[in-house]
Amino acid sequence: MFHFPHSDALCALTQPYCPESVPAGLFDRAMAEISRFHSEHTPGYEHWLKANGLNVADPDSLDDWSRLPPIFASFFKQQQLLSPTGADALELTSSGTSGQKSRMRYDERSLAAAQYMVERIFHHYDWDSPQTPCNYLLLSYEPEASITLGTSFTDQFLCRFAPVNRVAYALRRTGGGHEFDGFGVISALQSFAEEGLPVRIIGFPAFLWQTLQRMQATAVANLQLATDSLALFGGGWKTSAAQEIPRKHLYERIHHQLGIEPSRCRDGYGAVEHPVPYFECAHHHFHVPVYSKVFVRNPSDFSVLPYGRPGLLSAVSPYISSSPAHAVVMSDLITLHPGTSCGCGLNSDWFELHGRAATNAGRSCAMAASELLGRH
Repeated sequence: MFHFPHSDALCALTQPYCPESVPAGLFDRAMAEISRFHSEHTPGYEHWLKANGLNVADPDSLDDWSRLPPIFASFFKQQQLLSPTGADALELTSSGTSGQKSRMRYDERSLAAAQYMVERIFHHYDWDSPQTPCNYLLLSYEPEASITLGTSFTDQFLCRFAPVNRVAYALRRTGGGHEFDGFGVISALQSFAEEGLPVRIIGFPAFLWQTLQRMQATAVANLQLATDSLALFGGGWKTSAAQEIPRKHLYERIHHQLGIEPSRCRDGYGAVEHPVPYFECAHHHFHVPVYSKVFVRNPSDFSVLPYGRPGLLSAVSPYISSSPAHAVVMSDLITLHPGTSCGCGLNSDWFELHGRAATNAGRSCAMAASELLGRH
């Protein structure tokens, strides 16, 4: 049986955006602990460290975790990397109906750590409402017999924070796959507005945009959802960045057509390879919680860039023991800023998300899902 006291302590912190609340040295000890575990037990990880100029003992003295060699998230699409705790663990995948998939395993402690982070962030923003039933519109895949797609798993989990009255899905099962049910989504929103319960809209933003466009094109009257309704997005947009709608414009349309205040519309960033949750604050900036550290890397040489310079998102977090994904580089471009420059009151760093850097065959859930829009 393996034990991770420092990692567990970090992931159990109750104030997600208060760096001052983190005990001195805890993040370093947690990262050293999980790095040492993977060096000793995960096949190939010790060799990976040595190939990047580090000895197995070096993480014990690191305080700059940008020096820990990250694994590119797209590598998980080529090969599954597992520690002994990942052998029989829950497997989640990254892509939808076709294309390359990242297959990630989450043992119980790793999954519980990631979900606890979400729980604390929901509590921070006062989004946990255990006494208030809600209607849910999930802009994602209607589940099959078992849920293995990362985004669907996450969306189901996010329904735990307010009791479920009814659930409607944007991507309906057809027997041979899924199809976007635009008119069904409109009908669900209309019935939700009549019922008057708070509505929680969760999932791919492209599908809600398509719904709003269809409502406008077919002269569907604007709706007024309950004032404490909430729209939480994740999973990205379409394959073409030119078709993506600026978040501010999307939030304005949601306010106009559905009656949800822009401050109650929040985007979230996460991935099956790195499920640490990054949610927008009230000023719509993605703040970094205390459970991780984010760096920006130059795409040409992976060197770390300063605040204000765009590059690849690189993140470290000691939450995961089932796979050596505690230091990863994503294919998304961001610009990092100091927390004090936001103005929302949080002190943790925040980043702008510019979109996906890759133009090759690598695919995401949003890419696969967007093809369902394209077919309709």
